[in-house]
Amino acid sequence: MTDQTAWTNMPFVVTLLTGGALVIGIIVGYLALGAFTGRGLRRAKQQADELLRAAESNASHRAKDIQLAAERQASQRRTEVDRDVKLALQGIQEGQVRSQKLQETIERKLISIGERENRLDSQELALRESSDELARNRESVLQERQAIQRRLGEIAGLTVDQARAIFLEDVRALSLREAAVVTHKIIAEAETKANERAREITLMTIQRYAAETVSDSTIRSVKIPSEEMKGRIIGREGRNIRAIEKLTGVDILIDDTPGVISVSCFDRVRQAIAAETLQKLVADGRVHPTRVEEVVEQVRKDIHQRIIQFGTEAALEADIRGLNPKIIEAMGKLHFRTSYGQNVLRHSLEVAFLSQLIADQLGLNGSIARRAGFLHDIGKAMDHEVEGGHPAIGMEFAARHGEKTEEVLNAIGGHHSDIAPTTPYTPIVMAADALSGARPGARRESMELYIKRLEQLEAIAREQPSVTEAFAVQAGREIRVIVDARKADDATTHMIAAAIAKRVESEMTFPGEIKVSVLREVRAEAVAR
Repeated sequence: MTDQTAWTNMPFVVTLLTGGALVIGIIVGYLALGAFTGRGLRRAKQQADELLRAAESNASHRAKDIQLAAERQASQRRTEVDRDVKLALQGIQEGQVRSQKLQETIERKLISIGERENRLDSQELALRESSDELARNRESVLQERQAIQRRLGEIAGLTVDQARAIFLEDVRALSLREAAVVTHKIIAEAETKANERAREITLMTIQRYAAETVSDSTIRSVKIPSEEMKGRIIGREGRNIRAIEKLTGVDILIDDTPGVISVSCFDRVRQAIAAETLQKLVADGRVHPTRVEEVVEQVRKDIHQRIIQFGTEAALEADIRGLNPKIIEAMGKLHFRTSYGQNVLRHSLEVAFLSQLIADQLGLNGSIARRAGFLHDIGKAMDHEVEGGHPAIGMEFAARHGEKTEEVLNAIGGHHSDIAPTTPYTPIVMAADALSGARPGARRESMELYIKRLEQLEAIAREQPSVTEAFAVQAGREIRVIVDARKADDATTHMIAAAIAKRVESEMTFPGEIKVSVLREVRAEAVAR
């Protein structure tokens, strides 16, 4: 029983022993682990203490560095703040000073304004009193004026507007008369000093020199022996005439006029080349484009040689030396150029001699004046090729080809007042140019233009007040005006002459000058019985 019980309880005992052994093992392991863990903890604690002490030391040093840096920064910031505060205080003080000065200035101005207001008030009061007095006086004057006007109207039978117009017209006439008297006196004094000497020089130069004129027109006619030759000149479908026009640069005019072909061109050199080409073709009888080209080239060479000859002979006649060949050629071209029917080369020679005579009389250098007069119209040799007026073209051309004298260049460029004269030779050339153009027979114009110019001249004169009649005489170089002696006195007569001359200068184009003569005549007649 006991053994069976013992065997019966054996598993329990085994289990109990096993559990106890396990507990004991756990306890022993725990104790062994505790002993091992305790040593590790002590070692770790020692290391942690060492690290803590090192960290505390490092933190202490770092805190000291941070504290020192913070103190330095705070000190620097305090210095900057002190400086800014000082500057701000200084600015405030300056602003206070300025404000005080401004306040003082404002106070002074306010005082001045107050005083001015007081004065203005006083003046305003005085002005108001004066205005009231003026208003009363004006009303009184207006009443008196109306009474006078009514009285004058009753006496004269005129309205107020009519009386005012008469009064203004009388004042205007009186003022104009006084101005005319003063003007006449000034002009008379100047003319007394200059007229005698000018007349002497002008008459002397005209008497000592007069040259023939050569007149050509812009259209030159070429005689054709037959209508058959005219057809050959035209050619099949016009090829011959087109070839002539193309090579010479002219217009060939063929109409129903028998025996004549006209050559039209403003360039007189090209006109001469075309005309002589036609004459040679007519004389030869062979007319075709190739022959036309040969003849044109031959004639062009001949004309060029003649141009050089004309220029050389003119320079020798005027005794002008040292001219550039291009200038001589340009002067030779003027032989083919006309102005108002006057040959420009002969005109240049006239101006050269007249300029020398005037300069000699004035005690100036006659050679310079003669050279300037000879070259004054050289621009007309190329004014159809270059844009601009012939004075400016001629001055530029002469300067480019060796003319360096200021007197000569200024006379060329200024003989039509395009530029201001800088030497006395320019007005001398202007006077000689006018004398040459104004010489009777030197220039001509068409009958239609001539009549139109005379009519315009007389119309301008008749439009002046107090003029009863006007007549253009001496081929339009003088206008004689008759005024009503009852409406114009001597001073008004001179004023009318000046007004007519001014209008003629501004409205008309003419060579030379036009003399204005105003006549005022009083005739008294009585009959005795």
